[in-house]
Amino acid sequence: MYDNTQSGSGTTATSNGSSEYTTDYKAGQDNVQVMGMDVLNPVFGTSAFAIIAFVVLALIFPADAKEMLVGARTWSIETFDWLFMIGGNLFVLFCIALIFLPVGKIRLGGKTATPDFSRMSWFSMLFAAGMGIGLMFWSVAEPVAYYTDWWGTPLNAAANTPEGASAAMGATMFHWGLHPWAIYGVVALALAFFTYNKGLPLTIRSAFYPLLGERVWGPIGHVIDIVAVLATIFGLATSLGLGASQAAAGLNFLFGVDNNISTQVAIIIAVSAIAILSVIRGLEGGVKVLSNINMCIAGILLLFVIVAGSITAFFGNFVGTVSSYAGDIIPLSNWIGREDEKFYTGWTVFYWAWWVSWSPFVGMFIARISKGRTVREFMTAVLLIPTIVSAVWMAAFGGSALDQIQNGIGELTNGVGDVSLTMFHMLENLPLTELTSILAIVLVLVFFITSSDSGSLVIDSITAGGKVDAPVPQRIFWAVLQGTIAGVLLYGGGSEALTALQAGAITTGLPFTVVLIFMCLSLYKGLKSEVQ
Repeated sequence: MYDNTQSGSGTTATSNGSSEYTTDYKAGQDNVQVMGMDVLNPVFGTSAFAIIAFVVLALIFPADAKEMLVGARTWSIETFDWLFMIGGNLFVLFCIALIFLPVGKIRLGGKTATPDFSRMSWFSMLFAAGMGIGLMFWSVAEPVAYYTDWWGTPLNAAANTPEGASAAMGATMFHWGLHPWAIYGVVALALAFFTYNKGLPLTIRSAFYPLLGERVWGPIGHVIDIVAVLATIFGLATSLGLGASQAAAGLNFLFGVDNNISTQVAIIIAVSAIAILSVIRGLEGGVKVLSNINMCIAGILLLFVIVAGSITAFFGNFVGTVSSYAGDIIPLSNWIGREDEKFYTGWTVFYWAWWVSWSPFVGMFIARISKGRTVREFMTAVLLIPTIVSAVWMAAFGGSALDQIQNGIGELTNGVGDVSLTMFHMLENLPLTELTSILAIVLVLVFFITSSDSGSLVIDSITAGGKVDAPVPQRIFWAVLQGTIAGVLLYGGGSEALTALQAGAITTGLPFTVVLIFMCLSLYKGLKSEVQ
């Protein structure tokens, strides 16, 4: 038996199998203490400098930054579309295989490990971190966009037809179903296994120990962690900007509050302040509580939309959505000879790059909360349950929106105008519009806070060399920095700066796709050694 206590991490990781992939390296052993913080200097210093430099340059040259980064994003998506598609398919097959292979019986943390959280709290936290704001933002806008040919239609389905509606729902599920959760699942399981079973620090580089050996603690590992930090902070700041935009649009829709940069920045400041309080309370008293509140509010809103929009129509939409998803998943997963290039590159490949760029953050957070689960239980929950919940959510919200359009009801018959308002336009045609719209705004804001909080915990762990009990000021630093980036870029550079930020985050998806492919190999080697 191998037993390794991570120095300073407060976590004891025990393996009941092979000790082939273990190390004497202790979490935080190369850290430096400065200004009350405990950080791994090459990662913390380089990441902080790169982030500040980007913000300054984006403020001074917003148009140039947007042009350069959007150009890099376009080049990576159009040139390496095949790599993103192959990678996405590979991750799904790999995760499904782990459920059925003998390695599925391995328990994260060893045979006697027990979960730290109940199944409901566990699921609430992983779902809030993985999909929160995105589902609120796109669950109506995306099906409507596909149905009305706002930017291409899936598989060239005819717009504004029953066939187009079916293809729209199937494609929406394709983008929010198995593929993104498989991407998250690979990273999460790799980090959880090597941390809880092999005693390695909880940081991205640890997943490559079987391939790189002790070199993973040197410059190569520093680069891996720095890229992960940049992808995470840019992705989170972009989501904060999108969330503020949707909340401000909702306030304008309901109460006539000006939907301008000042309102959006004020929302970011208020939400960041609450996120800081949550960060101070820690995982148990912060993210867990907020995630449970999330699921309660989301459940109430979902149930209302199902009942108010017709239960019969919902079940029809749900069956149709699942059927379209199952029927179209193979042609949508193909990248050879696609004729719907506008949709394929503008939506699918874009999404795959986006999910990969988010995978360090979401994957590490899921790993942090998943000790005590078996590999089979972990993959089943991470891969299948969110897909089912997403199908229910999309059938309720997206299905209701398409029903309204097909029946000639409401503003959505004119297609997608302001993306931030599409959900509110759908709710406008149901009873109790003001109440449900307020619930939607609250839900966006709570998802907003949860993402910021969990992101701060993840970035803090990476920049602290894998320690999970680093000083609280470090978590506060990253929570403040996220809000500052989003607020400053919105206020100083407007939408151009935010677009540049999003393009920068998505561009990191290209190198990280290659990283994830090697992570699959590394993870399988580790799991196989454990079984043997």
